[in-house]
Amino acid sequence: MLKIEDFHSYYGQSQALRGFSISVSPGEVLCLLGRNGAGKTTALKSIMGIVPPKRGRISLNGVDLTALPPNRIPMHGIGYVPQGRRLFSELTVRENLEIGLMTRQTGPEAMERALSYFPALRERFHQRSGTLSGGEQSMLAMARALCIEPTILMLDEPTEGLMPSMIAAIRDVVVKLREEGVGILLVEQRIDAVLPVADRIAFMDHGEIKVEMGIEAVRADTSILKKYLGVGH
Repeated sequence: MLKIEDFHSYYGQSQALRGFSISVSPGEVLCLLGRNGAGKTTALKSIMGIVPPKRGRISLNGVDLTALPPNRIPMHGIGYVPQGRRLFSELTVRENLEIGLMTRQTGPEAMERALSYFPALRERFHQRSGTLSGGEQSMLAMARALCIEPTILMLDEPTEGLMPSMIAAIRDVVVKLREEGVGILLVEQRIDAVLPVADRIAFMDHGEIKVEMGIEAVRADTSILKKYLGVGH
Protein backbone atom coordinates (compact mmCIF):
# COMPACT_ATOMS: atom_id res chain seq x y z
CA MET A 1 0.00 0.00 0.00
CA LEU A 2 1.08 3.53 -0.81
CA LYS A 3 0.45 5.82 2.13
CA ILE A 4 0.83 9.60 2.05
CA GLU A 5 0.44 11.39 5.38
CA ASP A 6 0.10 15.15 5.93
CA PHE A 7 2.04 16.50 2.95
CA HIS A 8 2.67 20.26 2.99
CA SER A 9 4.36 21.41 -0.22
CA TYR A 10 5.34 24.84 -1.49
CA TYR A 11 6.41 26.69 -4.62
CA GLY A 12 8.61 29.35 -3.07
CA GLN A 13 6.45 31.03 -0.42
CA SER A 14 3.19 29.81 -1.96
CA GLN A 15 1.70 26.74 -0.32
CA ALA A 16 0.40 24.23 -2.86
CA LEU A 17 -0.48 21.22 -0.66
CA ARG A 18 -2.08 21.51 2.77
CA GLY A 19 -2.19 18.34 4.83
CA PHE A 20 -2.54 16.13 1.74
CA SER A 21 -3.14 12.53 2.82
CA ILE A 22 -4.18 9.50 0.75
CA SER A 23 -3.66 5.76 0.55
CA VAL A 24 -3.72 3.50 -2.51
CA SER A 25 -4.10 -0.25 -2.06
CA PRO A 26 -2.96 -2.99 -4.48
CA GLY A 27 -5.49 -3.54 -7.22
CA GLU A 28 -7.27 -0.24 -6.58
CA VAL A 29 -7.80 2.82 -8.77
CA LEU A 30 -7.96 6.06 -6.80
CA CYS A 31 -8.73 9.14 -8.87
CA LEU A 32 -7.81 12.69 -7.86
CA LEU A 33 -10.37 15.14 -9.20
CA GLY A 34 -10.53 18.90 -8.87
CA ARG A 35 -10.51 22.14 -10.79
CA ASN A 36 -7.36 23.44 -12.47
CA GLY A 37 -4.97 24.66 -9.78
CA ALA A 38 -6.45 22.41 -7.08
CA GLY A 39 -3.04 20.78 -6.49
CA LYS A 40 -3.47 17.44 -8.27
CA THR A 41 -0.27 17.57 -10.34
CA THR A 42 1.67 18.98 -7.37
CA ALA A 43 0.48 16.01 -5.31
CA LEU A 44 2.02 13.55 -7.78
CA LYS A 45 5.22 15.61 -8.05
CA SER A 46 5.49 15.68 -4.26
CA ILE A 47 5.05 11.91 -4.05
CA MET A 48 7.92 11.56 -6.56
CA GLY A 49 10.08 14.05 -4.63
CA ILE A 50 10.17 16.52 -7.54
CA VAL A 51 8.42 19.10 -5.35
CA PRO A 52 9.63 17.82 -1.98
CA PRO A 53 7.13 18.37 0.84
CA LYS A 54 8.32 20.45 3.75
CA ARG A 55 6.32 18.24 6.06
CA GLY A 56 4.74 14.81 5.82
CA ARG A 57 5.53 11.13 5.34
CA ILE A 58 5.41 8.69 2.43
CA SER A 59 5.63 4.92 2.75
CA LEU A 60 5.17 2.00 0.37
CA ASN A 61 4.34 -1.40 1.86
CA GLY A 62 5.60 -0.17 5.22
CA VAL A 63 8.95 1.13 3.89
CA ASP A 64 9.50 4.81 4.69
CA LEU A 65 10.49 6.70 1.51
CA THR A 66 10.21 10.20 2.97
CA ALA A 67 13.88 11.19 2.82
CA LEU A 68 14.68 9.70 -0.59
CA PRO A 69 15.74 11.86 -3.56
CA PRO A 70 13.54 11.76 -6.70
CA ASN A 71 15.79 9.34 -8.60
CA ARG A 72 15.40 6.70 -5.88
CA ILE A 73 11.61 6.77 -5.49
CA PRO A 74 10.95 4.75 -8.70
CA MET A 75 13.46 2.11 -7.56
CA HIS A 76 10.96 1.09 -4.90
CA GLY A 77 8.25 0.43 -7.48
CA ILE A 78 6.40 3.72 -8.00
CA GLY A 79 5.86 4.41 -11.70
CA TYR A 80 4.99 7.92 -12.88
CA VAL A 81 3.57 9.15 -16.18
CA PRO A 82 3.70 12.96 -16.01
CA GLN A 83 1.32 15.33 -17.74
CA GLY A 84 2.57 15.96 -21.27
CA ARG A 85 4.27 12.52 -21.37
CA ARG A 86 7.87 13.87 -21.20
CA LEU A 87 9.37 11.41 -23.66
CA PHE A 88 12.86 11.72 -25.11
CA SER A 89 11.63 12.82 -28.53
CA GLU A 90 14.92 12.22 -30.39
CA LEU A 91 15.16 8.65 -29.07
CA THR A 92 13.34 5.69 -30.53
CA VAL A 93 10.52 3.79 -28.89
CA ARG A 94 12.99 1.06 -27.94
CA GLU A 95 15.47 3.54 -26.44
CA ASN A 96 12.76 5.22 -24.37
CA LEU A 97 11.71 1.83 -23.01
CA GLU A 98 15.32 0.92 -22.23
CA ILE A 99 15.56 4.04 -20.06
CA GLY A 100 12.60 2.66 -18.13
CA LEU A 101 14.43 -0.64 -17.68
CA MET A 102 17.56 1.13 -16.40
CA THR A 103 15.57 2.89 -13.66
CA ARG A 104 15.10 -0.27 -11.65
CA GLN A 105 17.50 -2.61 -13.44
CA THR A 106 14.66 -4.71 -14.82
CA GLY A 107 15.28 -6.95 -17.82
CA PRO A 108 13.91 -7.76 -21.29
CA GLU A 109 10.97 -9.64 -19.75
CA ALA A 110 9.76 -6.37 -18.23
CA MET A 111 9.89 -4.69 -21.64
CA GLU A 112 8.01 -7.59 -23.24
CA ARG A 113 5.34 -7.36 -20.56
CA ALA A 114 5.00 -3.59 -21.06
CA LEU A 115 4.69 -4.06 -24.84
CA SER A 116 2.03 -6.73 -24.35
CA TYR A 117 -0.32 -3.99 -23.14
CA PHE A 118 0.41 -1.82 -26.18
CA PRO A 119 1.11 -4.11 -29.16
CA ALA A 120 0.91 -1.16 -31.59
CA LEU A 121 4.26 0.03 -30.21
CA ARG A 122 6.01 -3.03 -31.63
CA GLU A 123 5.32 -1.68 -35.12
CA ARG A 124 6.97 1.62 -34.10
CA PHE A 125 9.86 0.05 -32.20
CA HIS A 126 12.62 1.79 -34.17
CA GLN A 127 10.74 5.02 -34.81
CA ARG A 128 11.72 8.24 -33.06
CA SER A 129 9.18 8.93 -30.34
CA GLY A 130 8.79 12.56 -31.43
CA THR A 131 7.22 11.37 -34.69
CA LEU A 132 4.52 9.25 -32.99
CA SER A 133 0.90 10.33 -32.79
CA GLY A 134 -0.38 11.75 -29.50
CA GLY A 135 -2.06 8.46 -28.65
CA GLU A 136 1.06 6.45 -29.40
CA GLN A 137 3.13 8.82 -27.27
CA SER A 138 0.72 8.29 -24.36
CA MET A 139 1.03 4.54 -24.82
CA LEU A 140 4.84 4.79 -24.86
CA ALA A 141 4.90 6.93 -21.71
CA MET A 142 2.79 4.33 -19.91
CA ALA A 143 4.86 1.44 -21.28
CA ARG A 144 8.07 3.12 -20.13
CA ALA A 145 6.64 3.47 -16.61
CA LEU A 146 5.55 -0.19 -16.70
CA CYS A 147 9.14 -1.21 -17.50
CA ILE A 148 10.00 -0.66 -13.84
CA GLU A 149 7.35 -3.28 -12.95
CA PRO A 150 5.60 -0.89 -10.55
CA THR A 151 3.44 -1.84 -7.62
CA ILE A 152 1.94 1.67 -7.81
CA LEU A 153 1.41 3.55 -11.08
CA MET A 154 0.62 7.28 -11.09
CA LEU A 155 -0.93 8.78 -14.21
CA ASP A 156 -1.33 12.54 -14.71
CA GLU A 157 -4.07 13.20 -17.29
CA PRO A 158 -3.12 10.30 -19.59
CA THR A 159 -6.11 10.86 -21.92
CA GLU A 160 -5.52 14.58 -22.47
CA GLY A 161 -6.09 15.53 -26.11
CA LEU A 162 -6.69 11.97 -27.29
CA MET A 163 -9.30 10.52 -29.60
CA PRO A 164 -12.06 8.36 -28.06
CA SER A 165 -10.50 5.13 -29.40
CA MET A 166 -7.17 5.91 -27.69
CA ILE A 167 -8.93 6.89 -24.47
CA ALA A 168 -10.71 3.52 -24.51
CA ALA A 169 -7.41 1.69 -25.11
CA ILE A 170 -5.73 3.40 -22.15
CA ARG A 171 -8.78 2.79 -19.98
CA ASP A 172 -8.63 -0.92 -20.86
CA VAL A 173 -4.98 -1.09 -19.78
CA VAL A 174 -5.80 0.61 -16.47
CA VAL A 175 -8.47 -2.03 -15.85
CA LYS A 176 -6.03 -4.86 -16.70
CA LEU A 177 -3.38 -3.47 -14.37
CA ARG A 178 -5.91 -3.18 -11.57
CA GLU A 179 -6.91 -6.81 -12.10
CA GLU A 180 -3.23 -7.78 -11.87
CA GLY A 181 -2.89 -6.08 -8.49
CA VAL A 182 -1.24 -2.78 -9.46
CA GLY A 183 -2.45 0.19 -7.40
CA ILE A 184 -3.21 3.20 -9.60
CA LEU A 185 -3.36 6.88 -8.68
CA LEU A 186 -5.04 8.68 -11.54
CA VAL A 187 -5.35 12.42 -12.14
CA GLU A 188 -7.99 13.23 -14.75
CA GLN A 189 -10.17 16.10 -15.89
CA ARG A 190 -12.54 13.97 -17.93
CA ILE A 191 -15.36 12.58 -15.82
CA ASP A 192 -16.32 10.08 -18.51
CA ALA A 193 -12.79 8.66 -18.46
CA VAL A 194 -12.86 8.23 -14.67
CA LEU A 195 -16.27 6.82 -13.78
CA PRO A 196 -15.80 3.48 -15.59
CA VAL A 197 -12.45 2.65 -13.93
CA ALA A 198 -12.16 4.35 -10.52
CA ASP A 199 -12.85 2.54 -7.26
CA ARG A 200 -12.63 5.71 -5.17
CA ILE A 201 -12.52 9.41 -5.95
CA ALA A 202 -10.73 12.02 -3.84
CA PHE A 203 -11.90 15.56 -4.55
CA MET A 204 -9.20 18.22 -4.17
CA ASP A 205 -9.49 21.95 -3.69
CA HIS A 206 -6.82 24.47 -2.68
CA GLY A 207 -4.25 21.75 -2.05
CA GLU A 208 -6.42 19.67 0.25
CA ILE A 209 -8.48 16.50 -0.03
CA LYS A 210 -11.98 17.76 0.74
CA VAL A 211 -13.85 14.48 0.50
CA GLU A 212 -13.22 10.87 -0.53
CA MET A 213 -16.04 8.75 -1.88
CA GLY A 214 -16.50 5.29 -3.35
CA ILE A 215 -17.45 5.33 -7.01
CA GLU A 216 -20.97 4.06 -6.36
CA ALA A 217 -21.62 6.96 -3.98
CA VAL A 218 -20.44 9.43 -6.65
CA ARG A 219 -22.71 7.84 -9.25
CA ALA A 220 -25.61 8.06 -6.81
CA ASP A 221 -25.00 11.75 -6.03
CA THR A 222 -23.47 13.53 -9.00
CA SER A 223 -24.04 16.92 -7.36
CA ILE A 224 -20.59 16.41 -5.85
CA LEU A 225 -19.16 16.79 -9.37
CA LYS A 226 -20.82 20.17 -9.70
CA LYS A 227 -19.48 21.25 -6.32
CA TYR A 228 -15.83 20.44 -6.92
CA LEU A 229 -15.54 20.53 -10.72
CA GLY A 230 -18.26 22.94 -11.77
CA VAL A 231 -19.78 20.35 -14.09
CA GLY A 232 -22.80 18.11 -14.10
CA HIS A 233 -22.93 14.55 -15.39
